[in-house]
Amino acid sequence: MALNAAEEETIEALKKWWDENGKQLALIVIAVLGGYTSWLFWQNSQSSASESASDSYEQILTLAVTEPGVAVTEEERSEIIEISEQLITDSSGSIYAQYGALFAAQQHVAANDLDAAEAALQWIIDNPRSGLFTAEDEGLMLTASLRLARIVLASGEAERALSIVNNLDPKAYEPGFAELRGDIYVAMDRLIDARDSYVAAQQAGSNSDSLRMKLDELPDES
Repeated sequence: MALNAAEEETIEALKKWWDENGKQLALIVIAVLGGYTSWLFWQNSQSSASESASDSYEQILTLAVTEPGVAVTEEERSEIIEISEQLITDSSGSIYAQYGALFAAQQHVAANDLDAAEAALQWIIDNPRSGLFTAEDEGLMLTASLRLARIVLASGEAERALSIVNNLDPKAYEPGFAELRGDIYVAMDRLIDARDSYVAAQQAGSNSDSLRMKLDELPDES
């Protein structure tokens, strides 16, 4: 399907957002998984499946986490997606499959395949991992939902993106959700609501340059 200029600009902004947040995501994931590795291996010691899933996830990290300014190659992108899909097939109940799907979604965005990115994120949301670390699962669900809404907006479905955002309690993720709500309102030409949402993002703790630029670019209220 051909994209118009506005849609192409939105997709480029989405890619930039993923790139800027990708390393932060990786660091969070490494910290979370690193802290629970021993526990996970103990819980799953009766099976080699956990160790295999862990090894597969390490492959994803090795491929996806690059040096600043170094892009993932097409071959590496395909491998990340392939490993993620295998994790979903073989270890669908593991945290490794969920985070693998998060990285796969990032690569689908980079390849302009927003439908595949949406499917990967929707799989995470539809398959919450319950257990001892419920709080971590909640954070993952909110992260996946935030990124899903961004992809839906980039696909030109502002109303659906707004529905996703408004049907969640963002909790600690309020700055990101408030800023995204502002982006959605801009797409809907509801500029007063957009300004209110951007200000709410700042009040919730966001001080990013991009957020300040979005506020500055809004027309003065009359």
